[in-house]
Amino acid sequence: MKDLLFEPIRFRGLEIKNRIFMPAMHMNMAKNQEVTDQLVDFYAERARGGAGMIVVGFATIDELAGGPLNIGAHHDDFIPGLARLAEAIKENGARSSVQISHAGRYNFSFFMNGKQAVAPSAVASRMTKETPRELTLDEIKRIIEEFGEAALRVKKAGYDAVEVLSATGYLISQFLSEVSNKRTDEYGGALDNRMRFGLDVMRSIKKATGEDFPLVVRINGNEYMPGGLGRKELQEYARNLVSVGVDAICVNVGWHEARVPQIVAEVPRGAFTYLARGIKETVDVPVIASHRINEPELARELIGDGVCDMVAMGRSLIADPYLPEKAKTGREGEVVHCIACAQGCFDNLFKLQPVECLCNPRAGHERETVAEKVKDPKKVMVIGGGAAGMSAASAAADIGHDVTIYEKADRLGGQLHLAGAPPGRDEFVQLAKDLQSQLVAGGVKIVLNQKVDPSVIEKEKPDAVILATGAVPITLPIPGVDLPHVVQAWDVLEGKARTGRRVVIIGGGAVGVETALLLAEKGTLSGDALKFLLLNKAEDPEDLYELASRGSKEVVVLEMIDKVGKDIGRSTRWGMLQDANRAGIEMRTVAKALEITDSAVKIETGDGVEEIPADTVVVAAGAKAYNPLQEQLEKKGLSVRVIGDAATPAKAFEAVHQGFAAGRSI
Repeated sequence: MKDLLFEPIRFRGLEIKNRIFMPAMHMNMAKNQEVTDQLVDFYAERARGGAGMIVVGFATIDELAGGPLNIGAHHDDFIPGLARLAEAIKENGARSSVQISHAGRYNFSFFMNGKQAVAPSAVASRMTKETPRELTLDEIKRIIEEFGEAALRVKKAGYDAVEVLSATGYLISQFLSEVSNKRTDEYGGALDNRMRFGLDVMRSIKKATGEDFPLVVRINGNEYMPGGLGRKELQEYARNLVSVGVDAICVNVGWHEARVPQIVAEVPRGAFTYLARGIKETVDVPVIASHRINEPELARELIGDGVCDMVAMGRSLIADPYLPEKAKTGREGEVVHCIACAQGCFDNLFKLQPVECLCNPRAGHERETVAEKVKDPKKVMVIGGGAAGMSAASAAADIGHDVTIYEKADRLGGQLHLAGAPPGRDEFVQLAKDLQSQLVAGGVKIVLNQKVDPSVIEKEKPDAVILATGAVPITLPIPGVDLPHVVQAWDVLEGKARTGRRVVIIGGGAVGVETALLLAEKGTLSGDALKFLLLNKAEDPEDLYELASRGSKEVVVLEMIDKVGKDIGRSTRWGMLQDANRAGIEMRTVAKALEITDSAVKIETGDGVEEIPADTVVVAAGAKAYNPLQEQLEKKGLSVRVIGDAATPAKAFEAVHQGFAAGRSI
């Protein structure tokens, strides 16, 4: 039986070798809008990995369309750089495209030397906290022409197609939606008028590039904005796009301002593909589904079920550029899945740094991290099988060392299993599995249930030792912490400790919030139960919402500082706090725990001292490094590297990257 994922497909006259489409993503790898070696190396690697089509961008169509970290397409001077990137993609086997766009009210004034952003109407942006200037009719006509001019540059640079971003709250979206379009002329008012700008842009592009140059448009399937466009209106827009010559449609979801999580781990795999299905049933051109499609089997299922014609795998190919090749050659068990943590991709964008990846330390560093086999292979001993240890072991084996990893528990993964325990976070457990699969593929020997002491090391006689022994939870120095109803958050997350109805969690960092979410889920309806009851109309939908969101426990989180979840990444934090609020978790900030009693926690706040009733008290006060072997081993003259939490407790991102660097350094 043919593999649907690797069946060719056509956009107008362009044949694409498979159904894997890498969508455009902000990479922050351009410099003053010029293509860099970093961008070329990044995309060349994804082309070598087997993607059918790769879209880069977005690229700007005029001076106010984006910032210096965007790729430029608004002047002929950018064509040579664009051509170099196109050649790198095409010579490595993939079709190439550039996504062109204009940020409109989503552009920041500091990117434009203080100039005011432009938009259909002067409606403030919640993302930038700035109010744009309303475009004149003449300016609108000029921007429409600029889209066509930018598309022609894309064609001249040697790309196989051009894509237009008509989604996510950028300029074309702003014209489409009544949220941001308050105009009363021919570009505002009724939907037909609000569609006019986007349709005129497509006509301009077709006129500039010719009818035979493929045009793809990325649109929202639903804006998920109060007062914004829903599925039916966007399906109507899709029909109109096809009527003016659009050759394929890639279905995106939500605006950047939307309060529906779109990219994080709590979004189920393939959750938004129903939007692609609705558009596919509406139009007769190829439709591409996107968001949270991170495994080949799901991709095949979506294509086979008629939900879409192609699948967009963006962050999935950041995490593993060779996912397509592995799927094609029967090595799907070796795929490193995107876990939707957003720690290296979206969180880096907010820091104005180039995209990286928790799961793939090479992402964004392709040139300097090419594996070169060592001339003198060594016997390497890695002690600790968490994220840092597994990453180190794989990296060392990759360059030719003889590597053995030791873990005192009966499974690898360490704290990844804790991170994967709360609802919607099980992708971290997937990462533990993926890292282990890399060990197996790389020939690393795995020893479980083995606590390592100097005698074990003496017996093994390694040339180098990597210590990845992790961390242990901190115990609070307050009265009552040794009472029987006081437990550690790690034990709750691992299912080793039971909790009562009233739970007080001391510590509002990531572990405290994750533990609170886990406990708040207790007693709620499961997804299967919710679907059964909804389909059979057993309860009122509003009651089902309450039963799905409110559990059987009362949870209070105490945090000494004025902010809960300070150590949670920006892309993830808002959604987790939104979930906590919906679940009824009480967050108490600037609250210091003074004492734990048999039935309460005594706290000090700005208003004085009070007691919070508690059947169980959970301590989530952080962790400290656990590193009992370093000094002894160094005295024996061994080459020792300490990584991950054994050096300094940090996030999984740091653990994986430190491990990779340590393994490659031997």
